[in-house]
Amino acid sequence: MPEPTKKTVSAFTKKPKTQTTEKPDVKVRWQRDSKDISSSYKYTISAEGNMHSLTINNVVQEDAVGYAVIAGVSKVKFELKIKESEAVSPDPAVAEPKPEEPKETPSAPTENSLDNKPIFLFVLLGLPESHQPDTRQDLTGLFTERPQSGEVNVGENITFVARVCGESLLKKPTVKWFKGKWMDLASKSGKHLQLKEHYDRNTKVYTFEMHIIAPKANFAGAYRCEVSFRDKFDSCNFDLAVHEARTTDGFDIRTAFRQCFVACDSFLSYSSTDAGEDSGELDFSRSNIAVHVSTEPEVDVWEILQKSSPSEYEKIAFQYGITDLRGMLKRLKKMKKEEKKSAAFLRKLDPAYQVEKGRKIKLQIEVDNPDAEVKWLKNGQEIHLTGRYIFESVGNKRFLTINNCTLADDAAYTCMIGEEKTVTELFVKEPPVLIVRNLEDQMVMKGERVEFECEVSEEGAQVKWEKDGVELTRDESFKYRFKKDGCKHVLIINDVTKEDCGHYRVKTSGGQSLAELMVQEKQLEVYQSIADLTVKAKDQAVFKCEVSDENVKGIWYKNGVEVKPDARTHITHIGRIHKLTIDDVKPEDEGDYTFVPEGYAFNLSAKLNLLEVKIDFVPRQDPPKIHLDCMGRTAESTILVVAGNKLRLDVPITGDPAPTVVWTKREKVGIVTSPSHNQKVLTDSDGRVHVESTKGHCIFTIEGVERQDEGVYSVIVRNPAGEDTADINVKVVDVPEPPEAPRILSVGEDSCIVQWDPPLFDGGQPVIGYVLERKKRKSYRWMRLNFDPYKETTYEAKRMIEGVAYEMRVYAVNAIGMSRPSAASQPFVPVAPTSEPTGLCVDDISDTTICLKWRAPERIGSAELEGYGVEYCKEGSDEWIPAFKGLTDRTSVIIRDLPTREKMQFRVRAYNMAGPSPPATLQQAVTIREIMQRPKIWVPRNLRQTLIKKVGETINLVIPFQGKPRPQVTWTKIDEPLDPKQVSIRNSNTDTILFIRRSERKDSGKYDVQVQIENVEDRASVNIQIVDLPGPPQNLKAIDVWGFNVALEWKPPKDNGNCDITGYTIQKADKKTMEWYTVFEQYRRTNCVVSDLIMGNEYVFRVYAMNMVGLSPEPCLSKDSAYIQKTGIVYKPPSYKERDFSEVPKFTHPLMSRSVIAGYSATLSCSVRGIPKPKITWYKNKMDITNEAKYRMFSNQGVLTLEIRKPCPFDGGVYMCKAINSSGEDVVECKLEVRRKYMPLTQDLLRDLLSNS
Repeated sequence: MPEPTKKTVSAFTKKPKTQTTEKPDVKVRWQRDSKDISSSYKYTISAEGNMHSLTINNVVQEDAVGYAVIAGVSKVKFELKIKESEAVSPDPAVAEPKPEEPKETPSAPTENSLDNKPIFLFVLLGLPESHQPDTRQDLTGLFTERPQSGEVNVGENITFVARVCGESLLKKPTVKWFKGKWMDLASKSGKHLQLKEHYDRNTKVYTFEMHIIAPKANFAGAYRCEVSFRDKFDSCNFDLAVHEARTTDGFDIRTAFRQCFVACDSFLSYSSTDAGEDSGELDFSRSNIAVHVSTEPEVDVWEILQKSSPSEYEKIAFQYGITDLRGMLKRLKKMKKEEKKSAAFLRKLDPAYQVEKGRKIKLQIEVDNPDAEVKWLKNGQEIHLTGRYIFESVGNKRFLTINNCTLADDAAYTCMIGEEKTVTELFVKEPPVLIVRNLEDQMVMKGERVEFECEVSEEGAQVKWEKDGVELTRDESFKYRFKKDGCKHVLIINDVTKEDCGHYRVKTSGGQSLAELMVQEKQLEVYQSIADLTVKAKDQAVFKCEVSDENVKGIWYKNGVEVKPDARTHITHIGRIHKLTIDDVKPEDEGDYTFVPEGYAFNLSAKLNLLEVKIDFVPRQDPPKIHLDCMGRTAESTILVVAGNKLRLDVPITGDPAPTVVWTKREKVGIVTSPSHNQKVLTDSDGRVHVESTKGHCIFTIEGVERQDEGVYSVIVRNPAGEDTADINVKVVDVPEPPEAPRILSVGEDSCIVQWDPPLFDGGQPVIGYVLERKKRKSYRWMRLNFDPYKETTYEAKRMIEGVAYEMRVYAVNAIGMSRPSAASQPFVPVAPTSEPTGLCVDDISDTTICLKWRAPERIGSAELEGYGVEYCKEGSDEWIPAFKGLTDRTSVIIRDLPTREKMQFRVRAYNMAGPSPPATLQQAVTIREIMQRPKIWVPRNLRQTLIKKVGETINLVIPFQGKPRPQVTWTKIDEPLDPKQVSIRNSNTDTILFIRRSERKDSGKYDVQVQIENVEDRASVNIQIVDLPGPPQNLKAIDVWGFNVALEWKPPKDNGNCDITGYTIQKADKKTMEWYTVFEQYRRTNCVVSDLIMGNEYVFRVYAMNMVGLSPEPCLSKDSAYIQKTGIVYKPPSYKERDFSEVPKFTHPLMSRSVIAGYSATLSCSVRGIPKPKITWYKNKMDITNEAKYRMFSNQGVLTLEIRKPCPFDGGVYMCKAINSSGEDVVECKLEVRRKYMPLTQDLLRDLLSNS
């Protein structure tokens, strides 16, 4: 048997990027399992021009691993497969692809009989194509694990998993799953699809899972997972292949299509534009299976669209998998024109095709004459048969297949038969290199080393570094060093100076990232200076100083002469502290001592005095000092902190003895004379505040900063030698509030102009722009229109589908991040408005009403007429006022409550989904007359019962009323007018406001309001109760002491704070230590027994009173102490029969059946008693709902509440509450009916509304 023919094999699964401009001097590296390969007896590496080759000698099975070739910024990975005892076909044209090859591999891997044979690998190199920069360069990767493509058989299960790191996220990110490009799978959850998520608190990782259960054949296709958090966004595409078992009885054309789709990675001939898929036609001629082709006619989607109405376009797109509907509709308009029939072509090329770089594309035509000669041209040049270009002829069909498409294939292609031709254009898409992790701003000290690090989306990508717009290169001084590690790129700057300050930018083909470098000079701060010393003879003298830099050395001088260490003189340097120690002081040691830090132009001096007489030693006291911000900023500085982050103020302090530290806060900047004046002392009692004092530092920390934490923080340090104070102004910034709902100003055929107002609160930072999104009215997926912030408040949105309803929303962006989205705009359709209504006239008029009539517009347009809007204004004014809310579908209307004797003008406009039409206006103004409207006060529901406020709180009561003309409003309290110095009254046409800035106890009482028009009046009352902290209890005394117990008794406080006493707090203290410990809290009686006291100790007690405001400021102390006697006689307590307090659970108040409106939260309440405390379980339709996120359960003093968040009609049913303890159980249930949010408008309801109005 002859030896199998050897051939040159390309083992690439991906090919390098190529261009028409070749570069033969590019340096090429070969790798095996990510390790570099060098020339040896095993591997031979050679280069000839732009062709580089790797020869593997004596191939064995162990060589079947992954290889890679790296050239410049391009890196291509491929695999080598070795198969035993199989001959290789010498003709590559007859080589057939394996049906089990993965669809992600465009070129089949090598599978040849290569054992102990050399294999030759080659690659042609070129320069990478330039790309337009991606406008989404600020998007940051969030996935730590992306979902991977998978295969599954029909009826089995498969799970896709995505993981997101939550260390840098304040809350859970938003994850969405899609099928294709637009189908949101959240609404498809059910029998075959389940979406799950959970959070690991140890690793801080969010895991999101999509379970596909028993998939069907139509589940196969492309999927996408999107994750977003504030201004961060990331997405991942993956595929699902669903296999079916082959049948022997017959062959199904749809099954064959799916199997061939998985094996050959092909599409139908009209060439889908989905990224990551090959475009071509289903072809059975190269299959090894005898296929019985079905006689079903081929579906022509273009023909179906041409024959269908515009309202069915979306349905057809969903049925046949069309993803670029908008582009197809624009081409459909052109196709509807009658084209001249070709004599040579039965079917011409499509106007354009698109394919991703590295994939293959198949162009197809149909000719009239099966024997006709076909010529293919590229940019006017004839294409010749090569390994990349393949010509095929099957009957009257002709194919041009382009394998491994590159950017050079982006051109115009022509197919010619004689003088006739058909032309198309091929677009090759190359994904840009994105910046996954951006650069970060850095602040360093002079002389330090700086590293700027970023991460890109592709290994080996070429990046460009710039400083202030100037490209950086590696110089001889090694000032700048560039480092690559996979996808990471690092810029290293050694020994930075002030000249290195500036903006550093890294650029890729798909984006850029900017960071700022700030360099500060090293400034030496003196934390403790040396002090004058007076010592006795033969004592020890120690000069000590402390500076900010522990690496600074210094020299000691005595009277200008350097001090040298000897047996009596010791010089030490430990950290930041420098010491000069003189043992056995002598008279000649007296003098001036100076410490000079090396490299700094200042010194520290002190004097040593010797005492010959005996004196009393007085310890030195240093006054406290605050060394605020040793980096060089002023003491009064503003600190910006982002809401939700951690605020940490670390203030260095000195003083001897160690000073005490007090932190206070005031709301506004001003001069404060004492901590109690407009200030609040901050302690650890607040759960978010932590105060810590260490040697030389006082640290103040607030966890999760909120907007109310903004203000001026003061730190006060005191010791017997003095006091020091410093203020720190803290400003809390956050993302802006969402703007109001955008307004659609006008619409066009495929566009609209949208306008919005800036947000009311910008988060403390100026708004730098806005981001807009749009969606179809019946869809759940929002599509972003701009990725860079748009600075204006008017935007023109384009590329919409005519006749489809859309909605718009806006995000505000500041330096902190992106706000929540605004409310959606009113739905609109990109069509022209209708013409104006016709025949507007006055049908009837009275003192306060007018009846108008008109006819429908002559031209309605393609959109449905939604209704009419009626407006009016005073004569001579341009301010048009809507006559009623919303629109009316009638052609007549009665306008009420018009001003009497005013000349009014009226106009009517017709509305469709595009907006209002031009107005129809009356030819002249109409005079209206007025009658009096009775005054009526509408007391809000929350003011119909007593309003309770704490002392010092603000009271703001808004009482709406009606009446014409404007009524006179009068407020009284106990039939006396109100004091204008204490109470402010503001009146308008529709309401009156009572305002008290700081309420006091004397403001409690009944307030009466009266509105009066001539002799007609209306009255209402509001009760206000101002509550305060209670006073201390009275007459606390120990009435009995026995054993280890003390019986206490007291009387309620004289002042209960204007509300009921809710309990008492009892504390005890040993008279030796006087440390107080709480015995009882929220104790309701006025007597108690304190037990478990220690024998032989003497105790004192105190009691605080408590009401709804809090504890009383002062306690009531016991007059006498209680001494626990030491007794030798064992106390025998009397025996009492133990009483059984257990009780079977019993519902004292049952659940009541309710009927609620969908979309508004509802609650179900009941009460239960039982000893021991029963366990409560809630059920819906006998199903446990304890762990359901939609429900919240509360229990307070036996009152049980179930909250149902925004119920829908599905939440209706029978709800049951079960209470169980060791003594038994009890059950109560009710029915919940959830009604629709809007009541349909019937004739009866309309008649009732008209009669009531």
